[in-house]
Amino acid sequence: MSVVIDAKGIYYKDLNERIREVLRTGVNELVLDNVNGQRYIGDGISGSQTLVINGTPGNDMAAYMDGLKLIINGNAQDAIGNTMNDGIIIIHGNAGDTLGYAMRGGEIYVKGNVGYRVGIHMKGYKDKNPVIVVGGRAGDFFAEYMAGGIQIVLGLDLPPGEKIVGDFCGTGMHGGVIYLRGEVEEYQLGKEVKVVPVEEEDLIIISKYVKNYAEFFNIDYQEIMQKPFVKLIPYNTRPYGNLYAKY
Repeated sequence: MSVVIDAKGIYYKDLNERIREVLRTGVNELVLDNVNGQRYIGDGISGSQTLVINGTPGNDMAAYMDGLKLIINGNAQDAIGNTMNDGIIIIHGNAGDTLGYAMRGGEIYVKGNVGYRVGIHMKGYKDKNPVIVVGGRAGDFFAEYMAGGIQIVLGLDLPPGEKIVGDFCGTGMHGGVIYLRGEVEEYQLGKEVKVVPVEEEDLIIISKYVKNYAEFFNIDYQEIMQKPFVKLIPYNTRPYGNLYAKY
């Protein structure tokens, strides 16, 4: 069963109340048409239902979300998936800054580019291993203070001379792993990270999430995998420990 809400002109608080009311009825799918910047869609909601958003959702979509599947047919603004605990977000466009801030579970797939500070403070614990896959490029401070999880940037369709990530990539990183499909210059990296070769076990991880990406956006998986990846890891788990404690 699917329900449609026309979000045109609806104040964001009223829209979010209606979303919660409909989802509580147990529908399998809720479609939002004409979304235009309404904030906080999907925040703190648990469940396994699908929410289809046609338009451009506003800031902090899916903050603290715990299990929904969100499909965005358009771009998304800032702080999407803020402290997200579980679920999946599929964005058929670009996304803004601080995507996946403090994300602690679930998966986010962006067909195009993302802004600054994506995956900042991203973390993982036990069976929680959050994932972000970006099809295009990422801006400065990508994976800043990253403490866990997986981030993959594919660099598809980059203009000549454009870098796959911006400057200060991995600054303060002390956990997790980054996979870049392409090269990165040393000056672009935070001093806490280093580039290491991709091994067989890494290719298994990369393949799993790239296959998902290819399926979601109808892109040739084999073509994506023809270009080699590099792996970025932190030097240690407490890069600033000596600033706060002697031992």
